[in-house]
Amino acid sequence: MSDTLKIMPIAIPWLDEREAEAAKRPIMSGWVTQGPEVAAFQREFADYVGSKHACAVSSCTTALHLALLAVGVKPDDEVITVSHSFIATANSVRYCRAKPVFVDIEPSTFNMDPKLIEGIITPATRAILCVHQMGMPCNLEAIVDIAHRHNLAVVEDAACAIGSEILWKGNWEKIGKPHGDVACFSFHPRKVITTGDGGMLTTNRPDWDARFRLLRVHGMSMDSSARHQAGSVAFESYLDLGFNYRMTDIQAAIGREQLKRLGELVARRREMADRYRKLLADIPEVLSPLEPSWARSNWQSFCLRLPDDCDQRRVMQVMLDAGIATRRGIMCSHREPAYALEPWSSGIGPGACGGSSDQCASLLESERAQDQCILLPLFYQMTEEEQDRVVQVLKAACNF
Repeated sequence: MSDTLKIMPIAIPWLDEREAEAAKRPIMSGWVTQGPEVAAFQREFADYVGSKHACAVSSCTTALHLALLAVGVKPDDEVITVSHSFIATANSVRYCRAKPVFVDIEPSTFNMDPKLIEGIITPATRAILCVHQMGMPCNLEAIVDIAHRHNLAVVEDAACAIGSEILWKGNWEKIGKPHGDVACFSFHPRKVITTGDGGMLTTNRPDWDARFRLLRVHGMSMDSSARHQAGSVAFESYLDLGFNYRMTDIQAAIGREQLKRLGELVARRREMADRYRKLLADIPEVLSPLEPSWARSNWQSFCLRLPDDCDQRRVMQVMLDAGIATRRGIMCSHREPAYALEPWSSGIGPGACGGSSDQCASLLESERAQDQCILLPLFYQMTEEEQDRVVQVLKAACNF
């Protein structure tokens, strides 16, 4: 950690002269948005995850919006998802004027509990929007099986999961292949790799990839690259109500350099997560995350559960006073004021979900995770001495 940082942050991007030099390419070329760097980043990202197609956009939120539109989510449809996620997950459903129907999580993985899904499927259900929370792969095999039996699309919110892997039909495969229908990624600075901000969609369906590319540029029939390469004058038309969801070439150039670092970044984060778990092993009251045998997390975040009698806010304040930043457990969207105002969410309250009143299920584990968990600092540049200090201060804050 830099000596100039007075507070140990929760995360620091790994950026240096290589990204600065990469950004110089489009700056000096004069083509700074939706150009050759974006095209190259898409190809390289698709190759990395093993997907046939990849489409770069301005954020993971816009990626989720386009994914849901492409799989056919319409106004008043229902999308099964988790409340226990950054609010953008549920918001992307609302952008389609559809209804997010919340399902609870598994307490050990913080991911959607597949056993609860079929109980809230209705004739209005159109898709399952699952989340690989904090980089930990969710149980895709079970979720995809349920979706196929009910003719539902599966969109993966893989915002945090670049570099994570899942054991799929006997082979280790990257999250983003995709194993559902569409996977969506984030390049926000809190993620394992960053472009400042930005997102990516991956799919094996060429028609959906074409749909993403159309909608990200206002529904324009001919993008700037095609017009630039045309040998004659061409006028575009606007085929659909689209959006300005483009990625810049400056971002893409940085992303291409970051992608080269990804293997080293993930390996380092896995080492540090293992070390955290060893350092915390002598405190049985503090529960470290479970990594299932079929999952390999990139450990975008390290989230631990505090004892029932340990006040989350007090522990976080003690650590902050000692110069260590933490974050509370992942938020629950159904607890936010923006969701209390929705006419379809009048039944939302402690332990309730969105959707029809007869399909509401308990969100007890989601709420407990938000209230009892904290995220510890974890970043590539972190030293063992800094990790030791985090654990020492945590133990003192919890009176261990």
